[in-house]
Amino acid sequence: MDLITTRVGFVAVLLFQFCSLPSANLVFQVHHTFAGSKRPLTQFKAHDSGRHRRILSAVDLPLGGDGSPTSAALYFTKIQIGTPPKDYHVQVDTGSDLLWINCAGCEKCPKKSDLGISLALYNPEASSSAKTVNCDQDICTSTLSDPSNDCKAGMYCSYAVKYGDGSSTAGYFVRDNVQLDRVSGNLQTTFINGSIAFGCGSQQSGELGSSQQALDGILGFGQANSSMLSQLASANKVKKIFSHCLDGSQGGGIFAIGEVVQPTVQTTPMIPEAHYNVELKDIEVGGEVLQLPTDIFDVGEKRGTIIDSGTTLTYLPDLVYKQVIEKIDAAQPTIKSHIVEQQFTCYKYSGNVDEGFPIIKFHFENSLTLKVYPHQYFFEVQDGDWCVGFQDSDLQSQGGKEITLLGDLVLSDKLVTYDLEKKTIGWVEYNCSSSIKVKDEESGKQYMMGAHNLSPAGRHVTTSTGILFFILAFVISLY
Repeated sequence: MDLITTRVGFVAVLLFQFCSLPSANLVFQVHHTFAGSKRPLTQFKAHDSGRHRRILSAVDLPLGGDGSPTSAALYFTKIQIGTPPKDYHVQVDTGSDLLWINCAGCEKCPKKSDLGISLALYNPEASSSAKTVNCDQDICTSTLSDPSNDCKAGMYCSYAVKYGDGSSTAGYFVRDNVQLDRVSGNLQTTFINGSIAFGCGSQQSGELGSSQQALDGILGFGQANSSMLSQLASANKVKKIFSHCLDGSQGGGIFAIGEVVQPTVQTTPMIPEAHYNVELKDIEVGGEVLQLPTDIFDVGEKRGTIIDSGTTLTYLPDLVYKQVIEKIDAAQPTIKSHIVEQQFTCYKYSGNVDEGFPIIKFHFENSLTLKVYPHQYFFEVQDGDWCVGFQDSDLQSQGGKEITLLGDLVLSDKLVTYDLEKKTIGWVEYNCSSSIKVKDEESGKQYMMGAHNLSPAGRHVTTSTGILFFILAFVISLY
């Protein structure tokens, strides 16, 4: 989900105050809304359609084609807010920045969720630690985006956010305690309270009011100064770096804030954009480089290729897509491909797809290569029926140029690192069920951290000092 316009009386930033706990080490259990691969194919494309309306609109790249969104969230975690603490499920969203929660008295807030979770409305009057944020408080005035706004001293600091798919949220800011898991040793965590200013949503519209995969709110994880990552970094809690490693076979993984020192990750420069964009040079299929126009991957002022683990499939310009499919077809000349649900190229194949189809390599600036094996770009819809996870791009800029976007099927089984301090993105092939080594910024020590695949009920995870970890658990089916 991504921001298209923010009409904030005064957009409050997320301030984590951990009292006398410098470099606190926190643990979140993040769930994936889909897990497994045998799913109606329209849900793959429909999910991405909703995602693209949100993520692309912020960079003025409207979605073409059709299809209504079937999913309002992708990754979500459970946090506890208030005194006494109560559970709230929030989407972890790299495309927006604010944290907000549906509040008591909310108009058009969802009352149930298709995810099978219980929804809850936050009530500041029921929490002894809750405080409203007024217009004359630093948290409000320091983030004033419109000097002409008529927010006056003593008034509530309000917000109104409109997302790219037309949905919106509005309300006011409060400050309350959020109970978090702090890593206190190997295989050990303890609870700490962080005082956070966040949006108390009093009115929702569009998909945010739908029960389809409804959650209690959104935890923004974008690049802006108001994001949780930026605020933790400015408070010297963590470095402005995060990484994820999605296990494509076991369905688990790691999402870490902080510096990963092992394995070593080769990087490519980020193109200055609202999202995570890099420069794709060429594509190689089965050892042969595709013959393409040199500017085919450029959009506008070199907006480049979008790296988005929140999207399922990979989207390629028409000419690129056709050449890739031709090369895949050529690997099995005796098997005739067929189209499923009018959009997916599929093959009846009973063997090992890694032995029967070509490896695809995406080559980026700074000699960085994304190597994608057949089992990573194919998905099995039923026994022996394999479909390609690439789509002919229906994503276009205002100038009419097609967009290139790499989704999480091709990003699986790789440690992917986003370094917002050095403005780079990088990855390395990795066994995401094994351990990584991370650095504690306070002490300089390095610690090993093992990956886990959490059950839906969730269990505490092994983490390490100085790093904030999101552990991904896949709980329903893969898209």
